[in-house]
Amino acid sequence: MAELPKTLEEAIAQAREATKTAIADGHTRLMVELVFPELKTMPVASQFIPELEEYGSHLKVFFTDAGAAALARRDWGEVPFKISDLGSSRSSVQNKIEEEDQIFLLIEPSAVEIAQVEQLCNAAGDRPVILLVPRLEDAAVVGIGYAARQLRDRFIKTLYSSYYIRPLEGAALFRSHPSPWQVWLETNDDYNLIAEETQKPVGETLDQIILKATTPTTSNNPETAEQLKPKKPGIFTNMQRFLKALTR
Repeated sequence: MAELPKTLEEAIAQAREATKTAIADGHTRLMVELVFPELKTMPVASQFIPELEEYGSHLKVFFTDAGAAALARRDWGEVPFKISDLGSSRSSVQNKIEEEDQIFLLIEPSAVEIAQVEQLCNAAGDRPVILLVPRLEDAAVVGIGYAARQLRDRFIKTLYSSYYIRPLEGAALFRSHPSPWQVWLETNDDYNLIAEETQKPVGETLDQIILKATTPTTSNNPETAEQLKPKKPGIFTNMQRFLKALTR
């Protein structure tokens, strides 16, 4: 069972291994989600890509637009893999898929590009497509209509979450393939695993899991409630500091 990471660097290393294992297990449409508002995606991509460099020129890294792809070419210099972009909504991404391509990495796609992302996955066929730090469900995204939201909701159901980590208030939602979805609670000393679920717990389900774990069930141990209160900077406080360092 994967343990909750203590730094962003450790989380990325876990994500690399989980995704590699998920591909070996036959999953071809994968998401790697590190849900931190301050997160800069390019440093994450730089640390994630080495796991895929064994594919050499058969790896194609996609950015959502030509400008981002051009910046990557400039900043990364000479690389063994190919860099491309999704193009505009009026162009077909299928034209950018080549027969020799074996695996695709798409950097930070949002709901705005959902049609092109689906085209890419369809054109890839049974070749793996990894969505790194996707923003498909980001509530802040505007400018997509009802049809696009329907497409997004339908498309998301075809994706497999190989890695997911999201800090909550005093808790964390975590998944690292092949482990199930996990809810961790911050306590005095560390984060403790309080639940495992086969499906991603969201909304009221997640609230109930945390509420049940933080509500004392017996009066025989009056220290229970006190022990469950977060008392000191935890793992995610340290990770937030790491994130701030990356954004400087």
